[in-house]
Parts: sequence; C-alpha cells; structure tokens
Amino acid sequence: MRIGELAGRLGLNTKTIRYYEQIGLVPAAPRTSSGYRDYTESDASRLVFIKSAQRLGLSLGEISEILSLRDQGRAPCGYVRDVIAEQLRTVDTRIAELLALRGELRELHATAAQMPELQGATCRIIEHARASAATS
Repeated sequence: MRIGELAGRLGLNTKTIRYYEQIGLVPAAPRTSSGYRDYTESDASRLVFIKSAQRLGLSLGEISEILSLRDQGRAPCGYVRDVIAEQLRTVDTRIAELLALRGELRELHATAAQMPELQGATCRIIEHARASAATS
C-alpha cells in the first residue's frame, strides 16, 4: 500500500512515516516501478506498535531498542519491564511535583484578593509567590 493510504489508515502523518523509515524504526519500503513506496501489513503492524509504545511514554530510542531485540529474534519483554519501571518512577515524581504545584496555586488563589498592590511590581500575585519560594 502507498504511504498516503497507510498514513490515513493508521492516523499518522506521511512525514512521520518517512521519518521513522529514515531513523530505522521501519524498514525501507520497496518502491513500485513508478517510484512510490510500497508498504506491507507487517509495516502497518510495526507502526501500530510504535504508536502504542509512544502512547505509554517510551522514547523513540527505547522503541528502537525493543524492535531491534525483536528483529534479532530475542524477547524484548525484560527490557520493556525495565523501561516501564523507569516510566513509573518518572510519572510518580511528576505527580508529586504537580500535587505540590496544585497546593501552591490553591494557596495563591485563595490569598490573591487580600494581597496589597506593590509599587513597581509587575504582578503582585507572582511577586508574592516568588518571595514565598525564596523564604522556603
């Protein structure tokens, strides 16, 4: 199938597919006699896998490693478990940061109406937040 058909079917941009081919995530598609790329169902399945892995937060480098292991006939699941464990740590850290930020924003929002205007300040709310951060 041609790149436009493949892209439409999978909800991808043709430039994305070409890029994945360029960096080796997808093997170079053979060309038709007219010079068009001719993709297979195997290519489509590989692209679906790439999309799924990206949705889980895996980097293109990590996805490349997984596909490389599979292409070598090796099971990539051990590597995937390690990557997922790292993703979980990253997500947990980010959630903690976001919860702290939410608390700070709630506090600022609650006290913003009572804050006096500060001469020379761009925004009293942000100036207060900056001053609070400097003292904590």
